This record gives sequence, C-alpha cells and structure tokens, in this order.
Amino acid sequence: MGRLFGTDGVRGLANQDLTASLALKLGQTAGRILTRGSKLSSTRAIVGMDTRISCDFLSSAVCAGLASAGIDVKNIGILPTPGIAHLTNLLGIDLGVVISASHNAMPDNGIKFFSRSGFKLDDLIEDEIERELNNDNWVHPTGRNVGWITTDHKTAQDAYVRHLVNAIADGAGKVVEKPLSGLHIALDTANGAASKVAVKAFTMSGAKVRVINASPNGYNINENCGSTHPEQLQELVKTARADLAVAFDGDADRCIAVDETGALIDGDMIIAILALNMKRAGILKNNKIAMTVMSNLGIRNAISSAGIGIETTDVGDRYILERMLKDNLVLGGEQSGHIVNLNYSTTGDGILSALLLANILQLARKERGGVVNCSELTKDLKRFPQALVNVSGVNQEVLEHDEELQQFKKELEDELGSDGRILLRASGTEPLVRVMVEAASAEATERAAQLLAAKVQERLSR
Repeated sequence: MGRLFGTDGVRGLANQDLTASLALKLGQTAGRILTRGSKLSSTRAIVGMDTRISCDFLSSAVCAGLASAGIDVKNIGILPTPGIAHLTNLLGIDLGVVISASHNAMPDNGIKFFSRSGFKLDDLIEDEIERELNNDNWVHPTGRNVGWITTDHKTAQDAYVRHLVNAIADGAGKVVEKPLSGLHIALDTANGAASKVAVKAFTMSGAKVRVINASPNGYNINENCGSTHPEQLQELVKTARADLAVAFDGDADRCIAVDETGALIDGDMIIAILALNMKRAGILKNNKIAMTVMSNLGIRNAISSAGIGIETTDVGDRYILERMLKDNLVLGGEQSGHIVNLNYSTTGDGILSALLLANILQLARKERGGVVNCSELTKDLKRFPQALVNVSGVNQEVLEHDEELQQFKKELEDELGSDGRILLRASGTEPLVRVMVEAASAEATERAAQLLAAKVQERLSR
C-alpha cells in the first residue's frame, strides 16, 4: 500500500477512498499529535472547506474526531485554503484543517492540515499521523474534557478579506484606499471557495468586477471552469472589455490570468511579473525565487536575464515552501498557479496573487500617466512551446526503474539538444504519469511528447 498522504494531504474519491470513518480517525490522530505540548488551557482547531457536496459529511467527521480528542473546534465553513492557513496563524490556533480536493473533479475530496504557524505539515509529521492512525491505545477524554464544536462563518470570511485588501500597497509600500479604482476585472471562481471572498476583495479594493461561475451547488465545482478550464474567461475578457481576468481553482490556492486580448498568463508568467516588480522595488530577498522542475524554460531564461536567481524544486507548493524557508526567500511558485509570497501568506494564495498582479498593472498606469494594457506586462516573457500529456492506467511505482523507458527518454532528450528538455514524473495528487516536453519548435515538442507518452503506456500499463 502506498503512502496515505500525497503532495497535498490525503485525497481520493469521497465516500470510497476518503470515507467518514477515515476522516474521523484523521481528525483524532492529527489532533492528538499536533497539539501535544500545547501550553494553552484548551487546544483549538478550525475546520474549513470548499463547495463539494461531500464536504458536509467529511467536515462533520473531522470535527467529531477532533472534539473526541479533547479539542475545541470551530467550523468556519466555506473558505479558500489560504484563508484557513492565514487564520490558523493569525489567531494562534493549534491546528487548521481544510476539506478540499483543490482542482480535482467534484467526486474527489481531500483533507489537509496546517500547523500553528500556518504552514503545511512536514513529511515526518504526516508519516507519524499515518503510523498512529489505527492505534486506539490512548486516553479518550470524557466528561468536561471532550471538545466543543461551534460554527462561525462570517467572522472568518471577513477577517480573510480584510487581510487580502490590506496586502495591496502603493509603490512606496503604503496601504491606500481603494487602490484598484478604475480597473475592470473579470473573475472565474470555479464555483468553489472563492465564489464570495474573491468578489468581495476586489470590490473592496475599488475594482469594477464581472464574475462567472460563482454559483456553487455542491456538484459544479471545477466543472469546465476555473483555472483548469479558462476558455470561458478568455472569451469574457474580450466581450466585457476587461483590463485583466483571473481564474481560480476549487479552493483558490492557485490562479491563472488572462490579458485583455484573451492570452493566458500562467503561474510561471505571474511569478516572473511579481519577481521583476519586487526586484525593481528592492524587496526581493536574496534576489532569488523558487520554481519547480515544471517551470517553462523560456520564462526561466527571462527571469535569469534580469539578474534574478532561481532555485529549482520538485512539483508541489509544499516543496517550493521548504526551499523558500531553507534559503530565506520570499517568492516562489509553479506553473499551475500555486504562488507563495511569504510577505503575506504561508501557502499558495490565488486571490492574493491576483490582487498583487492587478496592483502592478495599476501602478504601471500611474507611473506612465495613461492606460497600460495587461499584455505589456508580459511582452518580454517568451514561453518555449510546451506539451504536457497525462498517461492514466499505468503503474507509477516502477516508473524510475524501467530501464527501457528511461533509455528511450534519454534518446529523445539527445535529439532535442540544449534548446529542449523532458520531464517524466508520477503525479502526487492523481493516479497518472505526467510527460512534459519543451523544445524550440512546437512540432518537435509535440512529437517527442506523443512518442514518450506512447512508450509510457506500453511499458507501464497495469
């Protein structure tokens, strides 16, 4: 059996892989382990979720598990993952819990934990939770020692929105009233956790907002919308004549943007825009950022040409964060739109990234004394053609050990030369093998990706 925790918590098909009984045990076990040594008279947890129908029974189970372990629990309802991380840290809560499968389809769900500092758990702590999961040899609280479960949705939402709005500053670092006044922003909230708070944050910041896919019904989260399906938004930004458009995923820990022409601005490009702006402002600590092995070679070249160093990590914002903390960096992220800015957040925050991007556009207009189109922010960022193929129905565990497959990959890399690269990796959140190819020409990129994907299917089919 593989590891229970993936790159972003425990995830699987709700009520089959991720059951109420497993959620109960995870709540009990995580609560016991993460609140050991707490000096407070009582230990506390907050639990939030996205908009999937399965979040109701899973959050109830987690809350029950925590309370049965003697922890007072506040259910804060629907809130983006970064909002829960922020509040855990801000309020000195012992444990933050998110019920969400992020960008996955509605039938999936997940559970992830945040420590008292607002950071995702270290691998070693997750391993300890997994080892102790079926250990019932612990003192179960009784009587007055069991925990309370309370509910407060509005206070948590309002506190997170205030935090987002206060993150926007002028060029001198001063918070200003309605800093985005005059901007027209289109939003796709993926019928997910950002459906209310993103609109509130942009509106309170002064922007004129047009929103789509902000009517969650329990079933429609991420359904042909949001950051993984930006086609609606690309059309909307042109018909609505918006200055900028942004799409979030189900729990709003990532975003991608669209310029006024309908062209995509992915996570790599957003990181580049933020990094270049921070360097100009003299606030890019150590003059370095962190990016994953999946980051586009063309964007990396543009960042390096500006004199900014890049530390490369495995895929997953948790690994980005680990490198940032290790090397004392403040900015990092990945192509999918997970962007961590430690000046404001302890995890990837899509709404925050979108607000900061909009503010850079606004500042550019003020500096130049006229209209600056969003496309001008990316004019020096040239992406290499990139092909990504997800191969399903294969055995991930033997990927690194199949010599014939690895030799075939090397031969393709030799053909591409120094202007190309290939990445072959098992997904940490889905039962897939991902094939990523970059090259100087689109034809060479697509050819190599299809050949390698076929080889993966041939060699690793179950």
